Amino acid sequence: MEAPCSFSPPVALIPAYKPEPAVLDIARALLASEEISDVVVVNDGSGAEYDTLFQELADMGATVLRHYTNLGKGMALRTGLNHIACAFPHSVGVVTLDADGQHLAKDVLAVAARLLKIPRALIMGCRRFGVNTPLRSRVGNNTTRRVMRLLAGLNVSDTQTGLRGIPLFFVPRLLRLRTTGYDFELDMLIQAKKDHVPLVELPIETVYIDGNRSSHFHPLLDSMKIYLVFLRYNLSSLLTAGVDYAVFMICAMLGLSLASAMALGRVCSWVVNYGINRTFVFKSEKGYWQSLVPYLLFEISMALVSYIAIDSLYRSLAFNVYGAKVLVETSLYLLTFTVQREIVFGPSSRPDTAYDLTEAPALSREKDE
Repeated sequence: MEAPCSFSPPVALIPAYKPEPAVLDIARALLASEEISDVVVVNDGSGAEYDTLFQELADMGATVLRHYTNLGKGMALRTGLNHIACAFPHSVGVVTLDADGQHLAKDVLAVAARLLKIPRALIMGCRRFGVNTPLRSRVGNNTTRRVMRLLAGLNVSDTQTGLRGIPLFFVPRLLRLRTTGYDFELDMLIQAKKDHVPLVELPIETVYIDGNRSSHFHPLLDSMKIYLVFLRYNLSSLLTAGVDYAVFMICAMLGLSLASAMALGRVCSWVVNYGINRTFVFKSEKGYWQSLVPYLLFEISMALVSYIAIDSLYRSLAFNVYGAKVLVETSLYLLTFTVQREIVFGPSSRPDTAYDLTEAPALSREKDE
């Protein structure tokens, strides 16, 4: 599909579960701005006591969508994204913000302006975490940021920010994500990396109201949900390592040489590892041969390195052969994981988008009718 000749400004999307009254002020400011095409609010099952507030939003001109019951922030975002993609097909994209009053209108408009300027990128309105930041926000973000950097190869200063500028071409990919809670925003970052959608950070102010008590992010429960996104990375490794080690032990007990025992163990584990990692762990969209050939070349190279290291520990330093194998394989884990993630099963060289926006077209600031 060819890129449109012009874009209209982005639409603001506010997922709202029991929102603060401050959402009225920011919605009013955004509706009055020419930087925003419309404001869409998703009532995520807030209850009858919030009907008056949502009616006020509708009366001032916002589009209010409703969930019968609370389905989670991720589902509220998907509901709003789907509506906007259908109702505003010529918009540059969507600016999401939280309903707890912690995002300032000037920062929302700054993200909108940056999205208009860089319509290929995912714009991240990133907070600065200092001594005045509530402890649960600071600890939660720092932990998630380090996990993201280690396991997903993403270096983002604020992984949990709700203020984001999402290009419209990226919306169909997000609608296919299965997560429904706060982990949806984490999956969004991982999907952006897979699709070569660049991340652009924009510093913002954040107003913490009453120590951030109005936030519906539960540090323990929601952090566990977020880290479950990464659990699949380790389950495959544990399973294949178990297969490899079991076959290796059986062969060694039967008197086979170290080289033969390692070779048989590796071949059996490769069969399991390749299928699981390609389909479930990295969810690669490359063809079988496109990923199988580099997979085998890399794994054979790692098997040789592993054999030399284990043999050296066993013969020169009198290590127990089973302990030497555990030590060496554990040491090579992060290297193997990184190469598989970035090269073997990594994204193709071309972005998977509805149209190529390598050269951004002239941007229109006219609103959709």
